[in-house]
Amino acid sequence: MHGKHQLLKSSNNDYNNTATSFIILLNESLFTVKKLDWYILKKFLITFFFAIFLFTIIAVVVDISEKTDDFAKSGLSFKQIVMQYYIGFVPHIIALLFPLFVFIAVIFFTSKMAGRSEIVAMLASGITYNRYLVPYWIGGISLGLILLFAAHFVIPRANKIRTTFEAAYVNVNSTYNPLNPISNDVFMRVDSFTYAGVRNYDTARKSGGPFFMQRIRDNKMVYNLRAETITWDTAKNKWMLQNAFERNINDLKETVSMTRNKIMHFNFKPFDLNRDEYAKDKLTTPELKKFIQLEEMSGAENVNALKVEDYRRNATPVAVVILTFIGAVVASRKVRGGSGVHLAIGISTACAFIIMDRFSTMFSSKGNLPPVIAAWLPDFFFLFVAYYLYRKAPK
Repeated sequence: MHGKHQLLKSSNNDYNNTATSFIILLNESLFTVKKLDWYILKKFLITFFFAIFLFTIIAVVVDISEKTDDFAKSGLSFKQIVMQYYIGFVPHIIALLFPLFVFIAVIFFTSKMAGRSEIVAMLASGITYNRYLVPYWIGGISLGLILLFAAHFVIPRANKIRTTFEAAYVNVNSTYNPLNPISNDVFMRVDSFTYAGVRNYDTARKSGGPFFMQRIRDNKMVYNLRAETITWDTAKNKWMLQNAFERNINDLKETVSMTRNKIMHFNFKPFDLNRDEYAKDKLTTPELKKFIQLEEMSGAENVNALKVEDYRRNATPVAVVILTFIGAVVASRKVRGGSGVHLAIGISTACAFIIMDRFSTMFSSKGNLPPVIAAWLPDFFFLFVAYYLYRKAPK
């Protein structure tokens, strides 16, 4: 009996020791995994920010060399040039190649890890291939969210600063140059039944005339408004009409009135009357959506280009995540040739992505390709590429 009790006690002690060892081993494994996550994520972010910082410096130096004469003619100080131009140029150039440099950064540091057999050691320690990809997902999604917010709100403000400076001091013959304004005749569709037009509209003074507006119902004119001039009142944020002449027509009855100064609240603003080829780049997403609605009502030809820009602001951050995944899968395999082969594959893939994006945009702007397809087509194509590479990757 005593021997049986001793045997039972010994078995319990062995069980407790085994359970304790298992818990300790599990905690150590989790700690190791977290450590490896931070190791990969830190390399990812450091490589990306270093690459984008280095390229930005190169881009600024090249831009300065190209615009030295324009800067000298402008008469602006170094501080003014920085605050009025480069504070907008730098975010623009970063956003332009943001997905490309995320992809190259992933290819570069992952290839280095594969060349040192670090990835093989991670997988040999018991970490699954899917678990190994978790820090890449975290880094890609984080950078994608940063680009998403910037594309909707930050980059348009930066583009407004950049294009305003270029219009004033670089592209002096531009049609929307505030220092070289030209007169335009503007015609638009205000709503489903109302049409308006402004003769000799001056984009700098935000004024023009004569102005007319007509409302048509059942193929009959029911309202007519004319004015000698129309001017934007910056204090009230409304339009001021001078010597306005109104006609309300109801079958055979007609009411006529004349007002020397009449304030009108139209659904268009001075920016909407500017013939600005960079309008889509300078508007935040809420402003862009309103501008698209106005352009659709007026029957403008550039609506597809505006819609592509709207959809692309969501598609490009998703492309960052997809390219991050492709880079991690491609570069994690140790191959003969090392980082050079991986970088060649990465650059070729990035070029293919950019070419597809440009062609889809062109087919939508100049053809009949729906804008939503034009914006998301590269993402969907490379999503299938990512899935194929993942299935073929050695795990």
